[in-house]
Amino acid sequence: MSASARDIAIFLLGVALALAGTVGIADEPATLQRPNIVVIVADDLSYSDLGSFGGEIRTPNLDALAAEGTRFANFHVSGECSPTRAMLLTGVRSHRTGVGAMHESVPRELEGKPGYLTVLKPDVLTVSSLLQRNGYRTYAVGKWHVGKESYNLPPARGFDHSLIQGDSGSDNWVPTQRYLALTDRVYWFEDGKPATMPAEYYSSRFYADRAIDYLRNDWATRRASSGDSPPPFFLYLAFQANHTPLQAPADMVARQRGRYDRGWQAIREQRFQRTKELGLLPPSTQLAAWPGLQDWNTLDSTRRAYETRRMEVYAAMAETMDREIGRVRTAIKDLGADDNTIFVFLSDNGAEPSDPYDYLSGKAWLATQYTRDTDRLGSQGAYATMGRNWAAAAVSPLATHKFYAGEGGLRVPLIIRRPAGRGTIHSGFTHVTDVTPTLLELAGVTHPGQTSGVEPLTGRSLVSVLRDASASVRTANDTLGYELAGNAALFAGDLKLVRNLPPVGTGEWELYDIARDPGETRNVRASQPDDYVRLLAAYKEYERADGVLPLPAGYEPRDQVAMNALRRVILPELWWPGVLTVGVLLGLWMLLRRRNKT
Repeated sequence: MSASARDIAIFLLGVALALAGTVGIADEPATLQRPNIVVIVADDLSYSDLGSFGGEIRTPNLDALAAEGTRFANFHVSGECSPTRAMLLTGVRSHRTGVGAMHESVPRELEGKPGYLTVLKPDVLTVSSLLQRNGYRTYAVGKWHVGKESYNLPPARGFDHSLIQGDSGSDNWVPTQRYLALTDRVYWFEDGKPATMPAEYYSSRFYADRAIDYLRNDWATRRASSGDSPPPFFLYLAFQANHTPLQAPADMVARQRGRYDRGWQAIREQRFQRTKELGLLPPSTQLAAWPGLQDWNTLDSTRRAYETRRMEVYAAMAETMDREIGRVRTAIKDLGADDNTIFVFLSDNGAEPSDPYDYLSGKAWLATQYTRDTDRLGSQGAYATMGRNWAAAAVSPLATHKFYAGEGGLRVPLIIRRPAGRGTIHSGFTHVTDVTPTLLELAGVTHPGQTSGVEPLTGRSLVSVLRDASASVRTANDTLGYELAGNAALFAGDLKLVRNLPPVGTGEWELYDIARDPGETRNVRASQPDDYVRLLAAYKEYERADGVLPLPAGYEPRDQVAMNALRRVILPELWWPGVLTVGVLLGLWMLLRRRNKT
C-alpha cells in the first residue's frame, strides 16, 4: 500500500471510529481508542460452578469480572469442545465451519464430509484474522483443537504469537504425557512450529505465564515504540481446566477439605436454590430429573472418601484457573490497560461425566500410565474424573451433560466485562456464534461476509445487550438449529425443540419453554402442537442448509471415542510389537522343532 493510500485508510478508519464513539456503550467515555480484548475459555466447566453463577467454588476473579459486566444466564454452546471453539473463533454455526463433530468422536462413515472435516475449512474467517488485519496485536495460548494443518495453526488464523496444544488435552503436570491414547503423541506448537516444552509444569500456571510474557514483552514494547497510535491487543487464553484428568496443586486441593462431605444431592440442591436467588433463573424453575443418581447415604466410607476427593480436585482445578486469571488481569492493570480491556469468559460445554476406566481400551491403557489411589488424586501421576453423579450437581439445576442437547450440555456461563460496566444479568437466549460479531462491532471491524467468498456470520452482536441487559438480539420468530452426534435442538424465542438419543434420552422430539422451565421438566409438545410442527419444519430446513447428515445405526459418542482410539492409535501402536512378538515366538518354535528332530 502506498503512503498516500495508507493515510487515506487511516483517515477513514478514524472517521468510522469517531462515529462509533458517538453511539458507544452507555456509561463508557467517548474515545477513539479501540478496546483491548481478552477471551478466556474454560474446558468442561458447568453452568453453576462459578460463585457468580450459584456455585460454592471460590472464583473471586471471575466474580469480579461479573460484577463489572454482564452475566448471560441463557447462553448456549455445543455439547463438545472443538465445535464450540470453531463457532467461538468464527461466529459461524459449527457444520458450516467444517467442525460439525469432534475428531475424536466422529463416526467413520462421516469422516471427510463437508460438515465433518473436524477442522476449520479454509473459507471461514477467524475473529483474530480480522482484528490482526485491522491493527491488533494478537496472541493465542492454550488448547486449540480446531486443526493442526498449516493453514489452521494460529499464525495462519490471525495470531502474531502463539503457544498451543493441538488436540483435545494432555496431562496437566507433564505436558508431553497423553491423557488418553487418542493421538500418537501430544502436539504442541509455538508460532506454528513444533514447540519444545518443559519436562514438568502445571497447565493453568504455564498458560498464564505465557500470556503475561506476550503482553509484557511484545505488546508493551510495540506500544512504547508506536507513539500516539498504540496498537490494541487480542488475547485468546484457553485453559485445560476442568478437562480430565482432573489435577490441581496440593495446597488448592487442601482448601476444599470438608466442602463436599455432604454429597452430590446436597450440593445439587444448594446450587439450584442459589441460581434462583441470584436472579439467573426464574422462580418457576424446577430441578431437572437425573435418572440413576445414586443416593449418597447408601455409599460406604471408602466410596465416599473417593467421591469426595474427586470433587475436591475438580473444585481446586477451577479455583487454580481463577487464580491464574487474576494474575493475567493484574499484569494488564500493571500495564495500564485494564480500563480499556474487554474480558470475555465462557466454558466450551457442560460437565463431562464419562470415565475412561469404564471402557476396556481406556482401562488397559490407563493402567500403565496412572493411579487412581484416593490420597493421590490431583497430583502428578494420578487420574481423576468427575463422574456422572457429581455432574448432576455441576450442571444443577439443568438436565443432561456433555455430548447431549439438554440444557446441562449446552447452557454454560458467559461473562462479558466492559470498561465502566456494572453487574447486570441478561436472560434472553444467546449463542456462542454471537461472540465474534460482538467483538468485531466493539473493535469497529466489519466482517466481509459472503460476497468475499467466505462463510458469512450466523451469530448476532450482543452490543445492544451490553448497553441494556433487557434488550433482545432475537425475536420469537428467529430460529437457531443445532446438532451434534444425533442429539439436536431448535431454539425459537423461549421455546426449544430437543432430541436426545439413548442412553440419556429416548430419541423422541420434546418441546420446552426454557425461559420458564430451564430444567426441561415439562414437555409441552402435546399442548402446543402448532409450535411443535413449526419448529420441527425449521429444524429440517436447518439440517438441509447446514449439511447435517444422519448417523450410523447404534452410534453413541463415548463409545465412538473409544472405538476411534482403538482403531487410530492403540492397535497401530500394538502392531509392530505384536509382529515382533509373533516373530520371536515363531522363531523359538522353529528352533525347538529343529532340535527335536536332531
